[in-house]
Amino acid sequence: MNDDASISTPTTVAYQGNPGAYGEIAALNAHPNAVTRGYPTFHEVLDAVTRGECDLGVIPVENSLMGAILQAVDLLLETELHAIREITVRVGHAIMAMPGVALSDVKRVYSQQPALDQCTSFMRKHQLTPVTAHDTAGSAKDLAARGARDEAVIASTRAAKLYGLEVLEQNIEDEAFNFTRFLVLSRQEPAPSDEPHKTSVVFAVRHTPGFLLETLEQLRGLNLSKIESRPRKDRAWSYLIYIDIEGDARDPQVALGLAGVLRKASFAKIIGSYPRALEAIEP
Repeated sequence: MNDDASISTPTTVAYQGNPGAYGEIAALNAHPNAVTRGYPTFHEVLDAVTRGECDLGVIPVENSLMGAILQAVDLLLETELHAIREITVRVGHAIMAMPGVALSDVKRVYSQQPALDQCTSFMRKHQLTPVTAHDTAGSAKDLAARGARDEAVIASTRAAKLYGLEVLEQNIEDEAFNFTRFLVLSRQEPAPSDEPHKTSVVFAVRHTPGFLLETLEQLRGLNLSKIESRPRKDRAWSYLIYIDIEGDARDPQVALGLAGVLRKASFAKIIGSYPRALEAIEP
């Protein structure tokens, strides 16, 4: 198949949520000719790709303010899919309501809990009552269906456009430095490229003094952009270590470090070695 044909063939990309979600924004940027499909949960996103129902999937793994998205991170251990790309989306929250509704008319604001948490100063200033919902864009969809005129939603401006809501104010988050990092997952490993890479690996070590340090020393000289521990589900008081390494697994120094980790670890899995995000996507 030539390049023109491959670009013209739609690539289905699964994401968690409804159209207008930040996950959909990531999914739209996961492939030049992406056709997106929303699912209720992260698990269903991965299942859709594993079954071949979708070509790719995107899941959020980290937010710059809230830290790791633990449910999604834990699923990376369970899936056989490969991380093939990293996408960073700028999170710009907007408050929206039915057309003609003023901010002074609003009593309750619906959204996903992290979005509500990220807009607490705005909520307090306007004496608004937060109401937790399943996701941001889903809240916008539900409000459009209800037509309530004393309610509002926190979501992306794309959600307002999709569901016919009116943006009352934009960028209401407490901190402007608000980004979510997504991984693009595929059944196939990524093709080699010369782009700057990141390599993600998870491992466990024997529960003996100094052994974790000895394992981490295998990565000496490499830039580790993230280190996080998570409890193992199959063994009490035992932990998995998730690490992001700046570099391609094909690079000799990275390959040597990974080989050292594999020798030391009682369990290890490379989640993927993939092009890293160099700039954020605006919603």
